[in-house]
Amino acid sequence: MLLHVFFLAHTIKAHGMAFLDGFLSHLLSKSVIQYIFVTGNCWLQQGKNGRCQVLYVPGMSREECCRNGRLGTSWTEEDVPNSTLFRWMIFNGGAPNCIPCKETCDNVDCGPGKSCKMNRRSKPRCVCAPDCSDVTWKGPVCGSDGKTYKDECALLKSKCKVHLDLDVQYQGKCKKTCRDVLCPGSSTCVVDQTNNAYCVTCNRICPEQTSPQQFLCGNDGIIYTSACHLRRATCLLGTSIGVAYQGKCIKAKSCEDIQCSVGKKCLWDARMSRGRCSLCEEACPESRMDEAVCASDNTTYPSECVMKQTACSLGTLLEVKHSGSCNCK
Repeated sequence: MLLHVFFLAHTIKAHGMAFLDGFLSHLLSKSVIQYIFVTGNCWLQQGKNGRCQVLYVPGMSREECCRNGRLGTSWTEEDVPNSTLFRWMIFNGGAPNCIPCKETCDNVDCGPGKSCKMNRRSKPRCVCAPDCSDVTWKGPVCGSDGKTYKDECALLKSKCKVHLDLDVQYQGKCKKTCRDVLCPGSSTCVVDQTNNAYCVTCNRICPEQTSPQQFLCGNDGIIYTSACHLRRATCLLGTSIGVAYQGKCIKAKSCEDIQCSVGKKCLWDARMSRGRCSLCEEACPESRMDEAVCASDNTTYPSECVMKQTACSLGTLLEVKHSGSCNCK
């Protein structure tokens, strides 16, 4: 701006007042006023710190920026260099002097399952408010994440806030067995490797195998020509088979004969004389009282994670026999 003033003063001195009259007439034209006084930067959101964050389009007027009516879109008047924008976004938590496009909930479309409400700072915000009027089952439901929700409405709220792909698997609490599980439609109940019951749709048709690299060795010692064929077998069996390792099954005498992919370690199943590649976790969260499991070595572990850690340290396969202490059953 100082350069503009210096240029103007120097030009007036050189060409006189006639130039000033012409310059002011040009300055008052709509296009020049919009360029000098209105052009700024359009942002996708305003952070909790009050600054504009996530640059959308630079060099845009507020009218153009706010035209889409999206809640969160904001605008800054300063038309600054890219280096300044970079410094604001990386080091300052966003751009200052942030002007939100929406100051009220008028004409705000938050999308399905959400509604606009004014928060304590008198700012419009989209909050989760799923329509539960059509929910007929009032009891607990098991979600596709393997967690039990007190009712379907609670699941819909969680879906809105965190898990966008969350759905109801079946009515009732999540179970460790397919007994008494009524799956909707044509889906089938399957128990996975962690002994949790899931409702899945069986894909009964798999494409023909095209590459030897698709071969998988199942935990049952059977060779499957692809992941699809293994999933189909799991569905028909009703319990998880799981992948022992990639490639065809071999007659291994120990884990030294089995090559696992990066990040996995071979654990030997002494009962079946087979190896299985497993992912070993470095640390486990603090265990809760209800997470204890009885393992296949008849030892009680604080959690399944601790059991797997022990298995990895020993190089021996351990599986969950049942939940709770081994002394309980």
